[in-house]
Amino acid sequence: MKTFLTAILAALALGRASAQVTVEVALDQDQFLPCESVPVAVKITNTSGQRLHLGADADWLTFNVESADQSVVIKNSEVPVLGEFDLESSQQAIKRVDLQSHFAMTKQGRYKFTATLNLKAWSATVSSLPKAFDVINGAHIWTQDFGVPTGTNSAPEVRKYTLEQANYLRSQLRLYLQVSDVAEARVYQVTALGPMVSFAQPEAQVDRASQLHVLWQMGASGFAYCRISPNGTLLQREGYDTFTSRPRLVVNETGDVLVAGGTRRLHPTELPVVRSPNELPAVKAPNELPAVKK
Repeated sequence: MKTFLTAILAALALGRASAQVTVEVALDQDQFLPCESVPVAVKITNTSGQRLHLGADADWLTFNVESADQSVVIKNSEVPVLGEFDLESSQQAIKRVDLQSHFAMTKQGRYKFTATLNLKAWSATVSSLPKAFDVINGAHIWTQDFGVPTGTNSAPEVRKYTLEQANYLRSQLRLYLQVSDVAEARVYQVTALGPMVSFAQPEAQVDRASQLHVLWQMGASGFAYCRISPNGTLLQREGYDTFTSRPRLVVNETGDVLVAGGTRRLHPTELPVVRSPNELPAVKAPNELPAVKK
């Protein structure tokens, strides 16, 4: 009887926690390539009437990923979530994490994940509704092996750049970059570069520093350019229009890769600052102006 009452009280506590604190999860997109980042936003809403202190324990927020056949996906490591904060009643907090490196989601298929909030002070847990997404394979459209600069006389490490295209939601082609070893057994980075058109192939050049330069068409008259490091880090992104000519990649006499032609779009930080009338100096009356020496 005592065990039965304990179970009932635990169920009631869990029910109260679910009603007073809610957990929701969201994704910016529903399809990913293998090894691509899977950024997740977890929204926690507190309507309990009391302050919650969260983030002190490594397991205050945990995640579970399952495949479409309901088999548990192998967890490579715990998702890092440490970082203490207080959540007042009637407030919301959003925790952002990346699930990619912490779960083995390298096979094509459908997956779903849940987030669970552990309220140790209440001896209760609150879980989100499952959120589904797909891992799809992209089509290789360009590859090139390259040596990673080491600055020593030893043999260089050889890696591979691969450009892939994937049909996102069957309505939009997207261009991706994968950095891997030559055999593609180890993938270092997968980066979504942006949308692309189906009737034009991207240009790609590796410079003397083993950096990759990619130029591709995004729309009827718009092009995008990116420069990427041997580790897969995006170093530079620019946009071009075909107002006067079509942009293209060229290699100069020193081995540097440049964009020739086209009209580069100015970044918002490059535009001149326009001040409001209230910020301009007041106009002085003629009698307030300094006398002009004759």
